[in-house]
Amino acid sequence: MNEVRIGIIGIGNMGSAHAANISKGEIPGLILTAVADRKESRRDWAKKELGEKVAVFLEGKELIESGLCDAVLVATPHYQHPELVISAFHHGLHALCEKPAGVYTKQVREMNEEADKQDKVFAMMFNQRTNPVYKMMKELVEGKTLGEIKRVNWIITDWYRTQAYYDSGDWRATWDGEGGGVLLNQCPHNLDLLQWICGLPKEVQAFCHNGKWHNIEVEDDVTAYFTLENGATGVFITTTGDAPGTNRFEITLEKGKLVCEEDELTLFELVENEREYCFTATEGFKKPEGVYREVELIGENSQHIGVLKAFTNRILTGSPLVADGREGIRGLMLSNAMHLSSWLNRPVTLPIEEDLFLTELNKRRNASVKKDNVKEATFDTKGSYGSKDGK
Repeated sequence: MNEVRIGIIGIGNMGSAHAANISKGEIPGLILTAVADRKESRRDWAKKELGEKVAVFLEGKELIESGLCDAVLVATPHYQHPELVISAFHHGLHALCEKPAGVYTKQVREMNEEADKQDKVFAMMFNQRTNPVYKMMKELVEGKTLGEIKRVNWIITDWYRTQAYYDSGDWRATWDGEGGGVLLNQCPHNLDLLQWICGLPKEVQAFCHNGKWHNIEVEDDVTAYFTLENGATGVFITTTGDAPGTNRFEITLEKGKLVCEEDELTLFELVENEREYCFTATEGFKKPEGVYREVELIGENSQHIGVLKAFTNRILTGSPLVADGREGIRGLMLSNAMHLSSWLNRPVTLPIEEDLFLTELNKRRNASVKKDNVKEATFDTKGSYGSKDGK
């Protein structure tokens, strides 16, 4: 096997971007052979833009059963992700899943259990893990040269979206169609990075405001407080309503502070461990000494193309993935915990009570209102991935 035939299920904003990259030959060894979408307008687009060699289907399961593909990329509305990935496994196909892994962890856990039974490659589209800034933060935190984490702050409010964005699909920003708002659509990358670098929190208290800045029924403004396993505390703030927004990720450790902003990483490194200094210093106000320096970043910020290359090469040569598909449940667990905490108005411990979450989610799904103001549109997603040079 020297090439992988891939089919894309869902060719909206993200699916069409992936199709364009593959069709342009950006991923050696990966050939686009089929796409599927329930919208006639997107199927018409595919027939016009992708050429006769790419088969076009109405349903993802038709694509999976066609025999035209060795692998699938699932880029549909969120509730369908686990179902289609499991179907792909059952038909002997490899699977790459767009974020999030699903809407609720009980659903995703079933997908992961099925993946464990297969010998197929399973990956998540966590493209921000290719960003050298976050890779270096992970390396410095895990290396322990800066000691233990004391505090985490992430203000990620540059996910700006207009009402036109939310009106572009009947499933968008509804409990029954999308399953959530900014936490489930824009922030899966940030929540994945938070747990990937700092570890999964053990407790969360969150305040999710539904339709604060837009005419939608799901959350578009969130403030969450969390506690890590070692007792460190953190705050996560996000919205799709701020302009200009901020993306500032701080990790304070015993021997310094990391600050990620504008795709640059700054370290203030203390001369000695603050915990030791605190109890040995004789002066009451003097801070421990240290120095600021910009951290040198190594490697390419390959984003989606990097994930696709790693997925292809894993199938062909067995080389490492950017993110194994089974890891998608961790950031989703954090997202579910934030929703559940806000719904119940109390702190929530992780792992969450999955049946309780599903009961609460279904209450909101049952009350979900069918949208009557839909103006279908597919937007160019370039530059919307949370990093300046992401592709």
